[in-house]
Amino acid sequence: MKKTTKKIVKKGVKKVVKKVVKKVSTKIAPKNSTTKISLNNSTTMSRLAAAVKTAVENKGNDIVVLDVRELTRAFDYFLIISGTSKRQLYAIGDEIQKKLVGEIGDECLSVSGYKEGRWIVIDYGDIIVHLFEPETRNYYAIEELWGKAIKISIDDSIFK
Repeated sequence: MKKTTKKIVKKGVKKVVKKVVKKVSTKIAPKNSTTKISLNNSTTMSRLAAAVKTAVENKGNDIVVLDVRELTRAFDYFLIISGTSKRQLYAIGDEIQKKLVGEIGDECLSVSGYKEGRWIVIDYGDIIVHLFEPETRNYYAIEELWGKAIKISIDDSIFK
């Protein structure tokens, strides 16, 4: 595929994703809504911390946590992780599943992209885990797409 065609496709995908998220967000929380989500949900944060620790233990790269609560009511946090191979992404995803579902008793709502293995999305409702191959992560630029989200340092004490 030519570079110009790739750029057009990439822009098209971003526009579609933005439109879908905007529709979902406005259906869940209209613009005039003043309802706030609790900023200190310790259950969510402990589950997020467990997922971050698991990703670190399994040698995940470029781990980023985005707080998207102010941007959408559909979910609270994105956990974005890169891996060096599909096999590593599978391992990280499986270990996060074991930790959150097996040990903590969380409910996984869905898993997408596992078969292809370039971008695996694990949906826990309030936490969305994105596992990427580096090239795919760069291509979709999810951190840029959600650029207004608050980036939380994984060195923060809540993750230790």
